[in-house]
Amino acid sequence: MLYSAHPNLIIGFHGCVEETRDKLLTNPNVIKISKEKYDWLGNGMYFWENNYERALQWAKDKRKRNPIKKPTVIGAVLQLNYCCDFLDSEYINTLKYYYSVMETLYTNAGQPLPTNKDLPSDNYKDKILRELDCSVIEFMHAEIQRQAKEEIQSKGYTAIKFFDSVRGVFTRECAIYNRQ
Repeated sequence: MLYSAHPNLIIGFHGCVEETRDKLLTNPNVIKISKEKYDWLGNGMYFWENNYERALQWAKDKRKRNPIKKPTVIGAVLQLNYCCDFLDSEYINTLKYYYSVMETLYTNAGQPLPTNKDLPSDNYKDKILRELDCSVIEFMHAEIQRQAKEEIQSKGYTAIKFFDSVRGVFTRECAIYNRQ
């Protein structure tokens, strides 16, 4: 591994309602972490990298699904540090490994794996409810923590690092080609 940290800053935009934006402006150290079972990249706060318009569109789309007040956007300067970056094959392979471990555990327990699903109202049919993705990513984080704890108990220390961010790509082919 040549490097495992992102040394540069990025600009991120969070689509939200006006009340959330105002709370973040007045108290930026208190953030609401999403813990929905269908979050694309696991639990956390989501930002569109360098894309104000996409964040605003996301907030407007959410208003169509839920009765929220005024959709808006707040920007932030982010440093990803030790990032599980799904733009990098190393981290895709890491997730594949944890998926196989999780799949074995579910199979041995006789339980079906969660699945990614379409919203009935989603014209794009792009599996927007990412229950499998979220479960695997959260499983990976939990396993890394478990392994570190075991190492600390057996050796008194650990060299295992914890991801502080997750990065991925969200595409909608239909939005690009205007097909539905």
